Amino acid sequence: MRARQLLERHRRALLLTLALLVISPLFGVYLAELVGFHEPLDIAAEELGLEEITEEINWTPFLDYTVPGLPDWLGYVVSGLIGVGVVLALGLLLLKLLERK
Repeated sequence: MRARQLLERHRRALLLTLALLVISPLFGVYLAELVGFHEPLDIAAEELGLEEITEEINWTPFLDYTVPGLPDWLGYVVSGLIGVGVVLALGLLLLKLLERK
């Protein structure tokens, strides 16, 4: 099956995914700050007295789902688009490999 056919076939799922990406900053940025949400692993590390070394070994330009130079909410959407794109690309690649066999 070609990529275009797959996109047409799964159009509703893609539209839902895009809608969720657009509203994700509402939950991941605004409401998280409003209620004071912290990642459970960060809380556990703090309780154990582990030091923060994220800045020293940061391997990604998208630390905490932000993009340098963009507002937090837009960086959240951009990093989400990149993540969804990578997952879809891997899925399409696997599909192509399985079709060849």
